[in-house]
Amino acid sequence: MSDQDTPFTDKAPASAPGPALRPVRGAARRAIALLALAALAWTARAVWHVRLAVTGQPASGPPDQGGGQHRPLTALEDSYHQVSSMGGAVTLLCALAFLLWLDRVRDNARALSGAEPRYGYLWLFLGWIIPVVNLWIPRGIVADAHRSVFPDRRLPAVVNWWWALWLAGLAGGVGLIYTDSTDEVIARAYTAVLPLLAADMVIVAAAGTAALMIRTLTTAQQRRMDETPPTGRPGIAP
Repeated sequence: MSDQDTPFTDKAPASAPGPALRPVRGAARRAIALLALAALAWTARAVWHVRLAVTGQPASGPPDQGGGQHRPLTALEDSYHQVSSMGGAVTLLCALAFLLWLDRVRDNARALSGAEPRYGYLWLFLGWIIPVVNLWIPRGIVADAHRSVFPDRRLPAVVNWWWALWLAGLAGGVGLIYTDSTDEVIARAYTAVLPLLAADMVIVAAAGTAALMIRTLTTAQQRRMDETPPTGRPGIAP
């Protein structure tokens, strides 16, 4: 059989394209912007807690009178309900933006390193709400996304600062997730405002460190994406 008739060639078969890289800067900017709004919202809550404490509880007692009875709210108490509701809405949007950013960073880490994430996709959401495991899985997802791309680097300290503040904000049910109703929180502001203010400040600090963490990890990952040779770079997903 002649060379022309042989069914084999010296050309190596083309390799299948790897996972596509996804733009991450825009997701990072949105998450940071909403974290800034969340910090402002929690600062506003702290201001209203101080206003309630300074004004003092009305002679008629707390809003929740017990036994299912509630007295009419004062103007200040009513405005606190509005501030609290707005803060809750901003916090929800902030959480969604953070998860969208983390999803992109996680996918890019897999594309750049060729390694599968340590935690499956569902843990990106379930890891925040399942008791006990929510004490470490979210941080683990963030750390794994960075370490898979930069195995020889130490994890940036800001990741640990963010997670410590996040856990502190959840402790005792006085931070991100109140175990009390809004009217009960108002009563606490009248009688014991300092724990509420401490929780507010912890959440504001957690939002600030989260923004710094997003900026730090995004910058590092983007530099690695820019340094990847075009011949070995996966495609860019929309």
